[in-house]
Amino acid sequence: MASTPDLTKQPPRSARVRLGGYVILPRMLDKGRATIAGKNGEYHYNCPLDQRFLEFAGIDPEALKKQLAAEKGDWEILEWINANSKTKPAAPEIAAWSAFQEQRVPMDAESRAFFNELHSKAAQHREDIATWFDLLDLDDYVSYGGKA
Repeated sequence: MASTPDLTKQPPRSARVRLGGYVILPRMLDKGRATIAGKNGEYHYNCPLDQRFLEFAGIDPEALKKQLAAEKGDWEILEWINANSKTKPAAPEIAAWSAFQEQRVPMDAESRAFFNELHSKAAQHREDIATWFDLLDLDDYVSYGGKA
């Protein structure tokens, strides 16, 4: 049985945390469990970041949500994902995809403007915020009282 995070009191796990080699997945599971419990706060299950994982792994978000509602733990969910994946990525593909996701940066002017706006609000003096994961970690930290 999995514990349900209360995302009104703490952030989900970092997008960098891996499960089965996948980045994003543990964070998405936290958001899904919190959504089911009505404790998701400002976080959204099946957001564009989650959709990157869902598309790569070939998993339907509503089917996954049903597994989360059954109170399955992370390992049980990973086994379900591996059994139900439409794309069946191999370990080297998962490793390459996860490494790429960790290094993703805004690729167009609109994304760069959005990124810069969020970065400026959270901690404009921080010069080490370059990737989307950097920005997510910073936003989670600052949103729960941390001083950047």
